[in-house]
Amino acid sequence: MSATSVLSDGTIRRLVEEGRIVIEPWDPAMVQPASVDLRLGNSFRVFHNHRIGAIDLADPPRQLTEHVEIADDETFVIHPGEFVLGRTEERVQIPDNVVARIEGKSSLGRLGLIVHATAGFVDPGFAGTLTLEITNLTRVPIILRPKKPIAQLSFMALDRAAERPYGHPDLGSHYHGQVEATESRYEGGPGAGARSPG
Repeated sequence: MSATSVLSDGTIRRLVEEGRIVIEPWDPAMVQPASVDLRLGNSFRVFHNHRIGAIDLADPPRQLTEHVEIADDETFVIHPGEFVLGRTEERVQIPDNVVARIEGKSSLGRLGLIVHATAGFVDPGFAGTLTLEITNLTRVPIILRPKKPIAQLSFMALDRAAERPYGHPDLGSHYHGQVEATESRYEGGPGAGARSPG
């Protein structure tokens, strides 16, 4: 892999087959020319806006969301202007010499559905499901269904392996190993919120 190059479909398949990139469950049919489609999971976090007057980043609120889990055959309605957290069906594990980016699918974006606000970057070493920041930009409700394609994940090779990959004890990686949609664990201050859309 050349430095900072976007990985092609063949390289993605090879790295998954070699176990260097983990995507579970794995479906080779989800591989696109330079990305892998990811499906929506059944775990969501819904915001309770009535609980606070404002979000103060110097003292971030806790327990601002409620966890909602639905059955695979149920639907989840996101209303106009609503913001919820969801997760991918797939659990991923990124090697220490690769970074990934999660992006929305253009066909869904054209319907007014956004799947990430800022957390599109997946650090080398991250393991877990990916939390989606889902927003309905339209004026009509949108029905979400688990197991349906919701996003895509692309991969880029680093010039060399990260010295302290995500999950390293020195980093305080808040979202390493997550399995549900996970609310913000932002703490403020220097180096706050070792990131990953996890």
